[in-house]
Amino acid sequence: METHSRLSEIFRTMKKRCYYPKHNKYKDYGGRGIKLCDEWNDRTIIRISGIRYTKGWLAFKDWALKNGYADNLTIDRIDVNGNYEPSNCRWVTQQVQANNRINNINITYKGKTQTVADWCRELNLNFNTIKDRVRRNWSAERIFETPIKLKHKIK
Repeated sequence: METHSRLSEIFRTMKKRCYYPKHNKYKDYGGRGIKLCDEWNDRTIIRISGIRYTKGWLAFKDWALKNGYADNLTIDRIDVNGNYEPSNCRWVTQQVQANNRINNINITYKGKTQTVADWCRELNLNFNTIKDRVRRNWSAERIFETPIKLKHKIK
């Protein structure tokens, strides 16, 4: 494996999250039963020009390069409860990945559903204010249509 490439680091980190209980994110991945597909987790050693690789690394690298890998993208599981496998993974921007988290709150407003963060970007609203309104169980209309009160500075 190219020991210092960004792609190899993504592969190593992905495996650690799924199989190394001491990893700080293990509870969110391996602890929830998420794993790598057999093809990407194949530990059979292959020598190419005297260098040792696992079949799993070569399969993952081949998939990544054929499916849009770029240095500015991250690997994302389409179904956050699904495994790391070719049919459930894609290369996306950090913003797209942030919208695919299990703890995101989606709001439907005027027939459109998106995350709180996306609504705030679209409507130019303060994220913390909107998040607070969501916590208070306000309706979507009340969340977005109630004017935001500005705090007056004390002079």
